[in-house]
Amino acid sequence: MNLKEWARAQGVHPQTAYRWFREGTLPVPAQRVGPRTILVNVEANASPEGLGGVGLYARVSSHDQRSDLECQVARLSAWAAKSGHRVVRVEAEMASGMNGSRSKARRLLADPKVTTVVVEHRDRLGRMDTDLIEAALEASGRRLVVLDDGEVEDDLVRDMVEVLTSFCARRYGRGSAKSRARKALEAAERG
Repeated sequence: MNLKEWARAQGVHPQTAYRWFREGTLPVPAQRVGPRTILVNVEANASPEGLGGVGLYARVSSHDQRSDLECQVARLSAWAAKSGHRVVRVEAEMASGMNGSRSKARRLLADPKVTTVVVEHRDRLGRMDTDLIEAALEASGRRLVVLDDGEVEDDLVRDMVEVLTSFCARRYGRGSAKSRARKALEAAERG
């Protein structure tokens, strides 16, 4: 299968797949066979039909973070390739983490071929209630993998940040909610 066909089947733009090939982060084996032809070896990464594979999800909140979105996808793809996982879906979007109106996240979670959802940081999947998403995935025999879970060191602190973020989002607007929640926590620690 050529690289362009593979990219479209994975929901990835062909230019992104070509960049991954150039950088060596393409999650499947591929080789250049002509000046303009790159063939992807999908059989080498194939698994039995019902096993499924990983779905990679990256998210940023605003358009000015577009470069970080591409970097997130590249890091997730590199992790999947290095770990030997079969990538069945890649979704990347610009949307708020405070609400559920994220069509690409919904599409990823609804895909029955995705048995493992992989995110770089827990808050990329959502600012709040990611434990509920994780429980729903586990109930259906799937799982969530967070590559860098070191952001929050204590469950109680994470819960407090989520509650404060929610209150600040309602009071001040969603855009500045996280920074106001951090300021409120800092003030609480000082006082």
